[in-house]
Amino acid sequence: MCGIIGIVGKDQVADRLVEGLRRMEYRGYDSAGVCTVQDGQLIRRRAEGKLANLVAVLATDPAPGHTGIAHTRWATHGAPTTSNAHPHATGEVALVHNGIIENFKPLREALIARGRTFQSETDTEVVAHLVSEHVEAGKSPEEAVKAVLPELRGAFALAIAFRQHDDMLIGARLGSPLVVGYGEGETYLGSDALALAGLTQNIAYLEEGDWVVVRRDGAQIYDVDNNPVTRDITRSGATSAMIEKGNYRHFMQKEIFEQPIVVAQTLRSYLRGVERTVGLPQMDFDLSAVKRVTIVACGTSFYAGMVAKYWFEQFARVPVDIDVASEFRYRDPVLEDGGLALFISQSGETADTLAALRHAKKAGQKIAVVVNVPTSTMAREADLLLPTHAGPEIGVASTKAFSCQLAVLAALAAHLAVVKGRLTRAEEEEIVEHLTQAPAALNAALDHDEEIAAMAPLIAPARDVLYLGRGPDYPLALEGALKLKEISYIHAEGYAAGEMKHGPIALIDENVPVIVIAPSGPLFEKTVSNMQETQARGGKIVLISDAEGLAEAGDNCLATIEMPKVHPLIAPLVYAVPVQLLAYHVAVAKGTDVDQPRNLAKSVTVE
Repeated sequence: MCGIIGIVGKDQVADRLVEGLRRMEYRGYDSAGVCTVQDGQLIRRRAEGKLANLVAVLATDPAPGHTGIAHTRWATHGAPTTSNAHPHATGEVALVHNGIIENFKPLREALIARGRTFQSETDTEVVAHLVSEHVEAGKSPEEAVKAVLPELRGAFALAIAFRQHDDMLIGARLGSPLVVGYGEGETYLGSDALALAGLTQNIAYLEEGDWVVVRRDGAQIYDVDNNPVTRDITRSGATSAMIEKGNYRHFMQKEIFEQPIVVAQTLRSYLRGVERTVGLPQMDFDLSAVKRVTIVACGTSFYAGMVAKYWFEQFARVPVDIDVASEFRYRDPVLEDGGLALFISQSGETADTLAALRHAKKAGQKIAVVVNVPTSTMAREADLLLPTHAGPEIGVASTKAFSCQLAVLAALAAHLAVVKGRLTRAEEEEIVEHLTQAPAALNAALDHDEEIAAMAPLIAPARDVLYLGRGPDYPLALEGALKLKEISYIHAEGYAAGEMKHGPIALIDENVPVIVIAPSGPLFEKTVSNMQETQARGGKIVLISDAEGLAEAGDNCLATIEMPKVHPLIAPLVYAVPVQLLAYHVAVAKGTDVDQPRNLAKSVTVE
């Protein structure tokens, strides 16, 4: 997800715009730029690559001005070049944009037919020309933006600067987040509260279809029908300290090691320690009446949902469907009356998940959302908000958000089982006890960091890696493979262990490490059988199990990783740690950019 920041200020803004971009580096980006307004000029500086390249440009060619906009771009339309970097500008306006303009091609063709000349391959430049046409025709900035917004289809957040108005910016949002920040004699625009953390704590979240005129003395917000509206100003709580690495080499490493504390603080919201019960936030519907659960998510969040499917069906005996968000609407799913649609997202702004949420809501489903940003769009549209408390996750590859999602989903599964009459009081107390033990078990798993780092050079040379697991460990195999792909660029695949003989075993040779996730228990022997089939064909096994499992099957493995013995309910949380650490240390061994892997963004706000 790209990053936006805008300042209508009292002092020079270029350095502060760059600092705002620095706070958003974690999102992933491939170019950056700023544009300031001074003395009737739009002063624009852009650079491809890392933010340091933009800083170098500004050092030799400054951008003076008290008003400006800035952007980090993750390429959608057009390659990551300087000419495609934001801000985009005409003679009259400059703008930055998150999201995608779906109808940009016919708009561009019409603009070219009217004599407009384009300098980039992006969809964004279309908006700059549309607004500019109206300004050049004598309309005010407000009139120009009001005329253009209805022409745009897609998902966007916009911040627009005007050559002849050095005391104002205009912002707009549709399907992509944008916030207004209020300072003393200054006002700001940002992608989120963290973008403005160094400037103000007082923010207002624009709602769907809102647009806003920002001046030094405040902001006027308009709704989708152009009516003046007010939006609540809240304290964001975001601070610059939230994005510091401390003594860790990478944000991802820091966030892996934060998991015991963030899982503990997440569970604290759902477990009633004295009563030894599971409690949920208030909801205006009867959870016990839910007949079917439909889980929708993307990427790592989808794998958390896959684990939850096992839990919901095992404990609550409620049937569960699970969909990748980008496919959900297009297969026109059958959504029965009395259904609960459960959406899982770190950011709460993922475009395809949000579109799926609205589809399910329109179909009469009750909406539950597991999300790490309680002020996000998904959170605001939910009937049941189930926040995680992971704190800002800076590394693009999700770690602590995943474990906190699992913690919330385990609590939800237990509570659903209770209200469905599927758990006795004693069984609920037992589940609470096991969940309470999860943070300590995560700490014990982290104790194996150094040995995992030592084995990373054994995996780093591989071109292909396979992950195997059964039951709830199958989604962990998928998640482990995803993590390795994301940050080390090694081709990796996760499989249900029993599927090996149905095709993937053909890939096995001495150059293909196979990571087996197999805590001791009822599924262990079958998983070991699949593991032995792999070893017989020269496959090199890394076995992740507890002491009992390693004693039974750890011989002749390339390496083993010992996990604490835990209840099957919390095993997915605990076993997430070694697959995260293994991916991390392999990436470090290969020298890749761990926190900002190529081509990836933290939150995807286009479908």
